[in-house]
Amino acid sequence: MAQTDFDSSWATTTGEFFKDSFILQGQEGNPADILPVLEVSTSSLCQKSNIPKPPPFPRASFGRVNFPKRVKGCSYVSKETKDMWENLFKEAYGADVHVLTEVKAIIPAHSNVLGMASPVLRNLLQQAKVKDGVQYIKIPGVPSEAVYAFIRFLYSSCYEQEEMKKFVLHLLVLSHSFSLPSLKRVCINLLEQAWLTTENAIDVLQLARKCDAPRLSLICVRLIVKNFKTISATEGWKVMKRTDPALEQELLEAVVEADSKKQERLKKIEEKKMYLQLNQAMEALLHICKDGCRTIGPRDKVLKGSQVACGFPACKGVETLVRHFSSCKIRVPGGCIHCKRMWQLLELHSRICNQPDFCKVPLCR
Repeated sequence: MAQTDFDSSWATTTGEFFKDSFILQGQEGNPADILPVLEVSTSSLCQKSNIPKPPPFPRASFGRVNFPKRVKGCSYVSKETKDMWENLFKEAYGADVHVLTEVKAIIPAHSNVLGMASPVLRNLLQQAKVKDGVQYIKIPGVPSEAVYAFIRFLYSSCYEQEEMKKFVLHLLVLSHSFSLPSLKRVCINLLEQAWLTTENAIDVLQLARKCDAPRLSLICVRLIVKNFKTISATEGWKVMKRTDPALEQELLEAVVEADSKKQERLKKIEEKKMYLQLNQAMEALLHICKDGCRTIGPRDKVLKGSQVACGFPACKGVETLVRHFSSCKIRVPGGCIHCKRMWQLLELHSRICNQPDFCKVPLCR
């Protein structure tokens, strides 16, 4: 019972001491928080210092060195040249190779063009069977239209947009299998920029890993992690789950890791936000206790009535806490949440203050 009376009397005495430290007006005043700007004069330093003059700048004759010019090659492919190669492929003039597709379709071509465009095709032509002066090679496993677009690209590096969009995955496999980097770059760029969707993400990821396309593979993984709920319900995911369980496990681990990083990032953002709020509250408390702000300030300051907004963002909230703390009637430790917050601010300030003997914040010492 005696301890309770002691706490109540101590809290009342503290509240009166805290209240006596401030002027609490009903009107708003002008903050007297103008900080002087320190200016350092450098004229005296320049007069006293004995610095020698710098050496003169080098003349034009010293600076320039004539290097031999490098001859750069020029290249221009006209529309007529492209049309000539297109016609050579379509008309099959002087063709000496027949390319057989999966459905036994025949695509005429020229051995010199195929051999120069692809070293893999050159090896196939060296081992190909010859019948009536015509070599026969077979490209199985892909539709005939994809083989036709592939051979056409070997001639003129041209393609139809609709055909490319329809057979881009087949052409990616063909370009990797027959070592055609130019077509491979085209397929990868088109997939990365526009044609990668949640429906084909799993298929593209598997092909990207088999076709040595690490950037495309990384983009696919990011898309899968970002849209995991949608992609995990697609047919491609179900097939991959049966045929490649190791890839499924790897993707699940990537999803868990991404979720953990997201939670950690959000936690750090919240902590940073809290530290910023505490810092603003400390600055506002020191501003109120030292300089005064509009309608609240120390006893030795004369507050001027004004409606000028305060430059401290947390000043209004701290002012409300100070007014409540000075007039709260509960006076029980832990009984009032607003008083508890004020106690926390005062305690935090007292821990970080390096001048407690001269500090004007109440209860700092």
